[in-house]
Amino acid sequence: MIRVLGCSGSIAARCHTTSFLLDDDILIDAGTGVGELRLDELARINHILISHSHLDHILSIPLLADSVIKLRMGGAGPAALRPVHVHALPETLQAMRDHLFNGVIWPDFTRLPSVQHPILVFHELAVGDVLSFPARGALPERVVHVLPAAHTVPAVGFGVETPLGWWVFTGDTGPNPALWDVLAGQKIAQLVIETAFGDEEAYLAEISGHLSPQTLAQELLLLDGEVSVYITHPKPGEVPAVLSQIRALDTRHVIEPLREGQRFHAPVVDRRQM
Repeated sequence: MIRVLGCSGSIAARCHTTSFLLDDDILIDAGTGVGELRLDELARINHILISHSHLDHILSIPLLADSVIKLRMGGAGPAALRPVHVHALPETLQAMRDHLFNGVIWPDFTRLPSVQHPILVFHELAVGDVLSFPARGALPERVVHVLPAAHTVPAVGFGVETPLGWWVFTGDTGPNPALWDVLAGQKIAQLVIETAFGDEEAYLAEISGHLSPQTLAQELLLLDGEVSVYITHPKPGEVPAVLSQIRALDTRHVIEPLREGQRFHAPVVDRRQM
């Protein structure tokens, strides 16, 4: 199951920035939506997949680490600590080291509570990687594909395998022909794609590596078949205008706004039964 914790381009009441929960132990991005989880839910997070280094996608990582460190020790001390594994591009991990976990903005939880047993462990990924997360209890193996994105900083999207096809999250991206090349021939169950600006601000979308409704329409021409498309990342206050422009598009795809709390219930592929 994939649960939408946040899908807004910024914050306001009932608007939280990008984060998705895959089953109960994997976060895809870690924006302010992570704050919707209870403490016991936070403590179950084992992996965080990060699309890129911008604050609205990473700002809950330091706070999550601070919140769960004692719980993940289980009362047995640092040697028993179960770390949280953070997966991102090398450039994204370096940006977090330099600008977030630097002892000035926040303590370096990649070295705390000890260098030998930190609460956060960083792992590099690359476009084209296929990440496999092991079966745990009733949860089967989870398989996630790292997809190309085209943003102002190095960025990726993610595709989660399900029996109905891939659940695809584009990440923050402008026009991105490389993505459609990768998805060609794949069965897509749902596509979560950003549209951050209305057409009247298309110039801002272009210079900031985002989509507007008209560029969204051009991108969707490259998407095979008829796909359920969900729009994410519009700014608070701009949602009605952006959605009105999107609904006026001539497209074969069914397009809906993504909503906080929405759940995609298709079970992930259980490779133990294949």
